Amino acid sequence: MTQKLNLSSIKIDYDLLERFPAEFMIKNIFFPLNEEINSIEIAMFDPKNLDKITMIENFIQKKVLPLKAKKDDIERILKRSDTFTKVLKEKTETFFSKKNIESLEEEALTIETITEEDDSVIKLLNNIVFSAVNKKASDIHIEAHAHSVIIKFRLDGILHQIMEPLDMIYHLPIITRLKVISELNIAERRIPQDGRFRMRFKHKTIDFRVSIMPSIYGENAVIRILDREMITENIGELDLMKLGFSDSLIEKINYYIRQPYGMFLVTGPTGSGKTTSLYAALNEIKTPEDKIITIEDPVEYQIDGVTQIPVNEKKGLTFARGLRSILRHDPDKIMVGEIRDTETAQIAIQSALTGHLVFTTVHANNVFDVLGRFIHMGVDTYSFVSSLNCIIAQRLVRKLCPECKKIYEPDEEELLYNRIQKNRVDFKIYKAEGCQGCSGFGYLGRTAIGEILELTDEIKEMILDKKPTSEIKKVAMRGGMEPLRKNGLEKVKAGVTSLEELNRVTVKEWV
Repeated sequence: MTQKLNLSSIKIDYDLLERFPAEFMIKNIFFPLNEEINSIEIAMFDPKNLDKITMIENFIQKKVLPLKAKKDDIERILKRSDTFTKVLKEKTETFFSKKNIESLEEEALTIETITEEDDSVIKLLNNIVFSAVNKKASDIHIEAHAHSVIIKFRLDGILHQIMEPLDMIYHLPIITRLKVISELNIAERRIPQDGRFRMRFKHKTIDFRVSIMPSIYGENAVIRILDREMITENIGELDLMKLGFSDSLIEKINYYIRQPYGMFLVTGPTGSGKTTSLYAALNEIKTPEDKIITIEDPVEYQIDGVTQIPVNEKKGLTFARGLRSILRHDPDKIMVGEIRDTETAQIAIQSALTGHLVFTTVHANNVFDVLGRFIHMGVDTYSFVSSLNCIIAQRLVRKLCPECKKIYEPDEEELLYNRIQKNRVDFKIYKAEGCQGCSGFGYLGRTAIGEILELTDEIKEMILDKKPTSEIKKVAMRGGMEPLRKNGLEKVKAGVTSLEELNRVTVKEWV
């Protein structure tokens, strides 16, 4: 009887893993565990497949001892070990940039050149997209340089170049192929274009948003990956408790998302997890008795029991127009993906004032900047302040890899640089080191930090009296508000993240 294996408790031997071709392991869904003088243990999902066992034995020239493991677990280990990136590199070596290229003339796009390059370029683009999806990248960046094309993935909010530069002769065919599948104008190269496409991966369909922009060396492209399964996995099945917020912040969030009316506003830069937090909040409060309608651009995750509307500006369905229509459907709670203009802001405010609980996001750096942002939009200050229940500002920080994080003691100069008083450092500080388990980055996954401004009567009166932001902030702090930086330092104190990572997403200030 074949022994069953639990891979969650197994320590992976990455040196042994390096001895097998990446494509060989992916194709046959296996990876090596332990090696002896005359035998080797192999984790397989089909250990009774004698043909595969024979192939592995012929390759390694040792007797294979097969151990049964779940297919998903094996694929997870292969992804974590950068196996998919190695396949991408193996498959695209012929596309890499040639050395000492003196000059490259722009290739004319003809039926003949498309026919010649189409098959190889399709494979190249498919390999790039496939690798990005498996590495859980949020974006793919295709950048044109003087003599090469650089491909980067955004992983956990950071851009990484994941392969050698491609030869510049492949730039035009790649961009053209991208335009074709995104239904864009292949003849237009002088103005930005936006589109989208969809691809099938194993048991799921993934949406991609494409933005193409001209530069001095040719067109650059950014592909946003909208993988619903990845979003779900990253936020713990849409559970507020698993987003990473502190217990005190969660308690306040739970209070405000259960109010009968008003506006629940989340702010932060692009990619800070705002929409994810709103999804988790809606999932927390949805009941069969309430009608919840959302309007989003795009709908990133489908929630059962919630009516979700995707924005389609080309067809005339904007946030403002969709929001007006939503109000005719007698909703109890509304989610507006983002407030971008005055018209949407005014409708959202009126909705909050007329008995609806409105969830929405806006781009701003902190909770206090939101006030100025709305006022500068031209909305009525009294109506806005009256409708607002609270503002949450949030960021995503990368979590230190538990396998390789290293403890260290910062000197007084470094503490001063980070605006930390030496007499307040009564905790251990960790920094990123890097190992094969985290692909050398030193970080694995992300968690949320945040701050909340509760719109008490006193703060509302100060806003209406046009008091300085510094005074409003002092009153909020006296009322128990924990600044974003201080909330992040608690993560540093707990060994979850590093000072360097906290400095990347928050402004250094004394707290």
